[in-house]
Amino acid sequence: PAAVYLYSPDRRAERPAAHLARFRGVVQVDGYPGFERLRDGGNIELAACWAHARRKLYEVHEATGSPVATEALRRIAELYAIEATIRGRSADARQATRCIKSMPLVTAMKTWLEAELYRLPPRGGVADSIRYALTRWSALSRFLDDGRIEIDNNTVERAIRPIALGRKNHLFAGSDGGAARWAVVASLVATAKLNDVEPFAYLKDVMERMSNGHPMSRLDDLLPWNWVPQVAAAA
Repeated sequence: PAAVYLYSPDRRAERPAAHLARFRGVVQVDGYPGFERLRDGGNIELAACWAHARRKLYEVHEATGSPVATEALRRIAELYAIEATIRGRSADARQATRCIKSMPLVTAMKTWLEAELYRLPPRGGVADSIRYALTRWSALSRFLDDGRIEIDNNTVERAIRPIALGRKNHLFAGSDGGAARWAVVASLVATAKLNDVEPFAYLKDVMERMSNGHPMSRLDDLLPWNWVPQVAAAA
């Protein structure tokens, strides 16, 4: 596993489009409208996040106690219960289970949401949260056809939380170049954590090796998933 952070001076849609210009495949995203541009060219498919769709319904449920929101949350919980039973299994096994168990639930939920939306006042939290889900239904359903895709992007949300919490500190990067280098360091730290490597020990060892003339031809040895502490390597 790896995490990559890329610096951008703003949140315009062309930023992720430029970052992923050479990418081919599926990108799992939140509700940021700028990601829609990634579909241009047909090389990228978007998979939406059920946690984001659920969050909007949950906020309405907490604020109003809406029975429609409550029922929608119950239906989404059924999908998550199925996911719990297939976590860690192969992509083919996950897709097969989703086809049998999850697809009928998703199909029924869409029909139910459309019927409820027709009955609800057009302006209101419940209607807005339902429209949020329905307008992204194709992307929300993408996980049913591909066992590699998660039901949500909570893994990314957890990885990005420290960056969001430190946002004010990042303002002191000093320049665009400094911010880009900060993103590289943040990528190494997050990737080390994902590979159960202690970040400080890893960065200290890597910096020492590079200062002592570690050969360019063996840079792969310093990647977090390949890294072995020098003491262990010497033994």
